[in-house]
Amino acid sequence: MEFYHQTVLLRETVDALAVRPGGIYVDCTAGGGGHSAQILSRQEDCRLIAIDRDPDAISYLQKRFRDEKRITIIREEFKNIRFVLSSLSIDRVDGIVADLGISSHHVDDPSRGFSFHADAPLDMRMSKEGVSAADLVNTLSEKELTDILFRFGEEKYARSIARNIVKSRANQPITTTLELTELVKHSVPQKASRHSHPAQKTFQALRIAVNGELDDLDGALQAMFDSLTVGGRLAVITFHSLEDRIVKSRFADFCKGCTCPPDFPVCVCGKTPRGRLPFRSIVPSEEEIKENRRARSARLRAVEKVKE
Repeated sequence: MEFYHQTVLLRETVDALAVRPGGIYVDCTAGGGGHSAQILSRQEDCRLIAIDRDPDAISYLQKRFRDEKRITIIREEFKNIRFVLSSLSIDRVDGIVADLGISSHHVDDPSRGFSFHADAPLDMRMSKEGVSAADLVNTLSEKELTDILFRFGEEKYARSIARNIVKSRANQPITTTLELTELVKHSVPQKASRHSHPAQKTFQALRIAVNGELDDLDGALQAMFDSLTVGGRLAVITFHSLEDRIVKSRFADFCKGCTCPPDFPVCVCGKTPRGRLPFRSIVPSEEEIKENRRARSARLRAVEKVKE
């Protein structure tokens, strides 16, 4: 199955970057190249670094942009942006975009094991390397599984699901997506299916754990912001409250000035904001959600660097 991704908040995200003539930009989660192509279309003389950890995405990007001289495509995790830029002898860039959601390809290609609608090996590895969802499900303790489901999926029935996972795997390993889906269905009350699929939170939690999506996010945001020139912008799209809280909090820190205790009569720390928010946040329009239901939970935030 050829890699593809239906880009969310495309125009709004690239607008937020305020692409400059001759600027250098980084698409940290290049995927199918939607944001990358839009950035390149804004200025004829800009340069783009496209990063993704998925080998399928890299192969697709290399084909899509094979005649484009302004783009450099690198397989790497976005948390290592400073290393990537250093390897290219680049110190600062004018804009960075990070789309934290999984791609349409990950969900729609059954072989990747992200979907609870199709039967496939229980994988969920974006990089196709390392520990898989099946490894976690079949080796972690009941307590560890409960913690993952509750923390990363905000699953209120985490304890029941984890207990049944451990019972089931005692007979035979849980190796496919539909095996896990059916197990979750029998672990939660019917009312849990009224507004969303009962396995949605479990799959989200395992996906986040497998790919370490939250582990390094705060540090990655700091590295991205530090990589900007003064006047450069960082735009981030989130898809669930866990990652959005991290982005919102980190952006607020960038824009914070004085850190003196409130009872100090005058500032003695001398700290001033390093960033400013060009807007609070942007969500998809009703029209976009009608065209792409997966966009409904997306939220765009941006921060501009105003001083080193």
